[in-house]
Amino acid sequence: MEKKGNHTAAKASTASILSVAMVLFASHAGGGFATGNQENTYFVCSGWAGLLSLALSMAILTGIIAIAMRLYNKYDLHSYKELFKKLYHPFDKLELVFELFFYVMVIMAVSVAIAGAASALGQYFGWNYYVCIVLVGLLVFFATIFGERAVQLISTYMGTAIMICIFVAYGYGILKAGNVGHLFSVRFQNEGFSELPKAIWNAFVYAGFQCVQIPTMLACGAIFKGKNNNAEGKSMFASFFMNTFGLGMAVFMLLCWENTFTKTPNGSTLPTLTVLQTMKVNWLLVVYGVILLLCLVSSAITLTFAFVDRFENSKVVDKVPTLFEKRCVLSAFIIILSVVISLGGLTNIIKYGYGYMGYLAIFLIIIPLLTVGVRKIRKG
Repeated sequence: MEKKGNHTAAKASTASILSVAMVLFASHAGGGFATGNQENTYFVCSGWAGLLSLALSMAILTGIIAIAMRLYNKYDLHSYKELFKKLYHPFDKLELVFELFFYVMVIMAVSVAIAGAASALGQYFGWNYYVCIVLVGLLVFFATIFGERAVQLISTYMGTAIMICIFVAYGYGILKAGNVGHLFSVRFQNEGFSELPKAIWNAFVYAGFQCVQIPTMLACGAIFKGKNNNAEGKSMFASFFMNTFGLGMAVFMLLCWENTFTKTPNGSTLPTLTVLQTMKVNWLLVVYGVILLLCLVSSAITLTFAFVDRFENSKVVDKVPTLFEKRCVLSAFIIILSVVISLGGLTNIIKYGYGYMGYLAIFLIIIPLLTVGVRKIRKG
């Protein structure tokens, strides 16, 4: 019986590690490689070096999240506010800058996710856009009011479905591109290493604005508190491969079809959809529709939950009687605000909003966690 108990505990630990890894993958999918817009803006533009850039970016992102979770759990902290106070101490007030960064990024990311998912529903089913916004908003609302366990469960199933769909749709797109080896050989001869500095910089910028995932990952990674088997590092190691695979498939396919979507009117807004429409394979458009919807909804759910988790025990909702009602109020607030902000347009939010926030995050989050964060973990 004792052996059975130990075996069960080991399996549960592995399951929890993979579950937390899948949360990051599912959330990053909607804010990363669902539409193709971000891949084109930050990786495809660098040519072959974009493939190295995306791998570096995922290494940076998963590495700093692992450090953040370890610091959070080691000192038994209870909110990302406490984490960044600990990180910036003795300059505790710098935490307020992260607060501002987080609020702006959540609003932008959820706006993109809800608007994108609503547009996908409208395009595939012919439904009214505003009706679709309400439906997606309600789905996100109900998914985020039941706490981190619900978010973990939903993200795990969605993440698995996304992985399968990505392999099918993007894999088919790469095969249909023709002589991929010749294409990349020509690009390397033309570009050489000229795009490498830009690719490295873009890796940091992309990882920077994806730091909006940190609060959600802290809440979900709290299940590792009291564990001494480096569960935080293992979960992010697994997530590195998941995210590099998904993002890599998307970027690789778009690199193969760059001459197609860049020459199509408005093709760079939703480059992945443009490429798949060019192939004229109906079943592939259906598979991509599933990917797009799952990616965007999963991102909206995890990011909205991070906002809810931050304020559910604060004085802001102190007069709301129950925890469940507090979550309802906070979730409704961020969803309504995000829908209004989404009218600014997908490309503008990604190019300007994400870009500037990415620059800020390099100095505000990435460098401090890689230096001060690591030192405080070792010191503690």
